Amino acid sequence: MALPGWATTEGTAAYRERFQGRIPSDHYRQSQGLWLSSIGIGTYLGNHDEKADELYRGAVARSVELGCNVIDSAINYRFQRSERAIGAALGDLAEKGFDRRGVVVATKGGYLPFDGAPPPDIKSYFVDTFVKTGVATAADLAAGCHCMTPAYLLNQLDASRKNLDLDCIDIYYVHNPETQLAQIAPVELNRRLLKAFEALEGAVGAGKIRMYGIATWNAFRIDPAMKDYLSLAEVVAIARAAGGDNHHFKVIQLPLNLGMVEALTQRNQMVQKEQLSTLEAAQALGITVMCSASIYQGQLARNLPEFVGDVFGGLETDAQRALQFVRSTPGVTTALVGMKQIAHVEENLKTAEVSPALWEQ
Repeated sequence: MALPGWATTEGTAAYRERFQGRIPSDHYRQSQGLWLSSIGIGTYLGNHDEKADELYRGAVARSVELGCNVIDSAINYRFQRSERAIGAALGDLAEKGFDRRGVVVATKGGYLPFDGAPPPDIKSYFVDTFVKTGVATAADLAAGCHCMTPAYLLNQLDASRKNLDLDCIDIYYVHNPETQLAQIAPVELNRRLLKAFEALEGAVGAGKIRMYGIATWNAFRIDPAMKDYLSLAEVVAIARAAGGDNHHFKVIQLPLNLGMVEALTQRNQMVQKEQLSTLEAAQALGITVMCSASIYQGQLARNLPEFVGDVFGGLETDAQRALQFVRSTPGVTTALVGMKQIAHVEENLKTAEVSPALWEQ
């Protein structure tokens, strides 16, 4: 039986209170009516096997036990197995007395996911799974792997709810919509986003999600002249066209780390005739920012320059210092980090025991 309910103001506040006296209160940030941990667990990498499933199941549960209440996934991660591992972990946590209403679960749809493992024949799998069932056609695909029609997204949303064993998903992202710009014009992408957002507004009304957004890799970090650039103000305007002034487009996800600082430094977003960075634009538009690749898939977990340790004191490892940079950056709500080893969970969440760095320093 799927876990009922969703993250609430009261539930996330009660979760935060569990850690009073153990974790500084500024580890949690209030956004969109929820208290969100400044470090969240991601579930992207790993083999598609039972060993990795069990590792993620344990890592997700341990993260929540240590003060991390933001869990991020996507239906295509590890061929749907990451979502299923999260669902199992949430069941374990419920048995231990953790309230569903205190945990924020996010996932994404857009890429074609396999089911558990790569199929012997990808074309036959697509035809059997999506075409014959009326979910999508070959004409709906972009770049041979991406689809964001309303029928497809709603199908994927229901699949994610089943995988996660949840009645309602807190945050649902359209996954890397800029992928489509490889073969369509921006005006057509905007039309497709409008249709997608209308469908997701309907999903909010049906109680299947609480809010939605887009998760990107390049779109918000690059020069406006580049082909896969997106204007955040335009995307928010599309959401307003889909759902009115009370639309539920509330969150974006993009990379930020010590080696990828464009969201902070590149003033590539225009908001009310002012040129802003993406982090500044999100604040101006009331959009929550979740940052992926906080330690860049482990590449920033070691061998950082000595001055980084001088700037981010009170921490023991480079992974912690890399996380401290992201969670301390103005405009960031949560720094996401992929973790499937309990030891890495415990190491990384020690960062939460230190207050975020003062940016003026």
